[in-house]
Amino acid sequence: MGTFVFISGQEIFVVMIVVLLLFGADKIPEFAKTIGKGMRDFKKASDEIRREIESSTRDIRNEMTNIGTSIQNDVQDISGNIQKNIDDTTGSIKNDFDAATHDFRQTINDTADSVHSDYMQASENLRKDIDETPGSVKNDSESGSPYDQQTVNDTPDSVNDDYTQPSENPLKHDDNINND
Repeated sequence: MGTFVFISGQEIFVVMIVVLLLFGADKIPEFAKTIGKGMRDFKKASDEIRREIESSTRDIRNEMTNIGTSIQNDVQDISGNIQKNIDDTTGSIKNDFDAATHDFRQTINDTADSVHSDYMQASENLRKDIDETPGSVKNDSESGSPYDQQTVNDTPDSVNDDYTQPSENPLKHDDNINND
């Protein structure tokens, strides 16, 4: 037997004797029956209250779970939309950057091709000008030029002074020549 509202076993025995003396032996079974019925009713009421509380809290728990799931889904949708917007924006920026880079590279390549073409044309024009310049000194055997040895001999002495041999290519300078 456990403790009953801070009453020990001896105190309960004393209370039972007092009840027996007050009510008599005839009324004690009726009194016990009434107490048993009250305890059953009390237990039934407490069980009913407990069930009601559990069903109410179950509904509240289900609502809280539904609200939590709804919030989680909303957060995931918002997060997905934000991620999609970021991906779209970065994709657009990347495409714009790639297009600008491509255009820039194309411009550089076109400019380089133009400069190379201009260089080649200028070089060719310079070669033609040198070949067509009267008094140009070239070796007939090297260039196939119509100038002959007589043309070389007819050049002024100032031109021949720079060259040691008239048969040499006039476009090549001698390393010993002083270019003052």
